[in-house]
Amino acid sequence: MPSGGYLWWYLDALSDDGAHGLTVIAFIGSVFSPYYAWSRRGGAANPANHCALNVALYGRSGRWSMTERGAAHVARERSHLSIGRSTLRWTGDALDIAVDEVCAPVPRRVRGSIRLSPSALGDSSFALDGSGRHLWTPFAPCAHVEVRLVDPDMRWSGVAYFDSNHGDEPLETAFQHWTWSRASVPGGTVVLYDVTPRVAAPHSLALRFGPDAAAESIAVPPSVALPITGWRVARRTRADLRGGARVVKTLEDAPFYSRSLLETHLLGASAPAIHESLDLDRFRSPWVQCLLPFRMPRRIF
Repeated sequence: MPSGGYLWWYLDALSDDGAHGLTVIAFIGSVFSPYYAWSRRGGAANPANHCALNVALYGRSGRWSMTERGAAHVARERSHLSIGRSTLRWTGDALDIAVDEVCAPVPRRVRGSIRLSPSALGDSSFALDGSGRHLWTPFAPCAHVEVRLVDPDMRWSGVAYFDSNHGDEPLETAFQHWTWSRASVPGGTVVLYDVTPRVAAPHSLALRFGPDAAAESIAVPPSVALPITGWRVARRTRADLRGGARVVKTLEDAPFYSRSLLETHLLGASAPAIHESLDLDRFRSPWVQCLLPFRMPRRIF
């Protein structure tokens, strides 16, 4: 990976009973790391020296952890990735994640196992910019998850989604803003991207994935405004004109980023959706960079 580049693997899931949710993101070249941003300002920055596993639990036992670690505490092979005490391992038909993390600023543990079982695997990548320097790969748009945590104590299963993004330069170099969502529709998953590059016109992706993970382009639905967040981050999505979309719950509200649970309508059906809104101009601002270490500590041991 080039200096300033990044690679992440992203998993989200909602429990069948609607009581729980989670996201897990494994970063090499942590795109939202203030330490990585400061390293880039000093010249060449090795992405392998800025790795983290972000784990967020939603529901009654909410937790959030994201500790950055250097290259000496990261091991990566073709089917295995370890960051600190946590590991991700591809077993051939499932992704097994062993989580052992500590939250910040309040130190609480997140420990246990997560198994993601795709209905099928996709291998198509989609460029998010005109030069192809930023690619998105939806590996498992339709998947099942089994969550077995010991701290906090919880057991649940549900519908899941798994993808990856990688780029040859920092996100904020290429983009001002983007929104993303994935919705569980009858018979599959719909993914929507709206991207605002810095030097090109905005563009959108609208894809439907069946259980076989094959991608089908669909007409880009109309834009729908959503309420701004507590940090005044703008949110928009796309949905059918009849039905629209509403925020059920704001799962994460950060100075430059939000993750929300939506009730939306797509392809003529009501669907739950995970939605993200990212403001990279806000991320670049010095005051935001100074706030981030309180939630995203760095450990060199």
